[in-house]
Amino acid sequence: MQSLKSDKSHGEAVIKRVSRKHDDEGHGGAWKVAFADFCLALMCLFLVMWVLAARNQERAEEVMRAVGGQQMDEGRGVMPESMGGPRGSLISREPLPRDPDAQPRSDDRADKIPTRKVRYDSAADLAELAQVLQRLSEDAGLGGNLQSVITPHGLRVMVHDTDKQGMFVRGSATPSERFRRLLRDMGPLFARIDNQMLVVGHTDAVQYAGMDNAAFSNWALSTHRAMAARSQLLAGGMPTASILQVVGMADRAPLDTQDPKAGVNRRIELLILTTAQARNISAMFGMPTQVTALTEGVDAVAPDAAALQTLRQQLGPHTDPAGAH
Repeated sequence: MQSLKSDKSHGEAVIKRVSRKHDDEGHGGAWKVAFADFCLALMCLFLVMWVLAARNQERAEEVMRAVGGQQMDEGRGVMPESMGGPRGSLISREPLPRDPDAQPRSDDRADKIPTRKVRYDSAADLAELAQVLQRLSEDAGLGGNLQSVITPHGLRVMVHDTDKQGMFVRGSATPSERFRRLLRDMGPLFARIDNQMLVVGHTDAVQYAGMDNAAFSNWALSTHRAMAARSQLLAGGMPTASILQVVGMADRAPLDTQDPKAGVNRRIELLILTTAQARNISAMFGMPTQVTALTEGVDAVAPDAAALQTLRQQLGPHTDPAGAH
């Protein structure tokens, strides 16, 4: 910078050059420190993002291993998977569309499904139905996960977890690919029988971390899984009228009472009802038909005489083979 200064004594103009070199040196390093701090903060941000990405990838691999055949637990503190779709509460009430891939194909399964609509009421009929379901489970790679028991109420079909294969993704109501295939293959079979069924969901005894009464629990999980199984059956072609009731039992009815956390306790049950049992359940929750007046203003439903006599015979004293009462 140059400045002009008049010297009145000599009458000459003196030119003086002013240098700011030292001022620049005193403030020239501040921006470098600020830039270094910024780079350090940016590097820390990238490091945090990398750790989060690695954690998410580890979680995804864990889920994939669970679906692929590893042992599955409900898991303490596992967050449940949200139910429903993008429409939220505006879920269509129309029947699920029939899946073309779930229709009977021209393969070796054609002889496993009855060609006409039938009703299974006798023990022999239910045993035949159990064999068909067992073959379907073997085709889906779940032959060791299905058990069938003939009861006085109908055929009890239990599809449960094992140490190597689970029916649902851990802690959620998302069915595994094999279980989804099995349920959809069952759809055309159940479309050809007149029997109605109960769909019951069960969990193990492992509880969620949230202990509040309104928190997500095994009651909700078992119910969501039963509803998911119903959806897959309907997607396979089963009519909606075939299902009489959908129930969630949580961990209240374990198969392995010695180990409440065992994988076999995590299961979906299909109770294929006989005609008489389906009628009894419908009457239990339906409108009372016979009303008897006890006193003025007090009514009671009169029980079925034949059913009451059968119950008395079942509950009455009996003698075992050893003669003890």
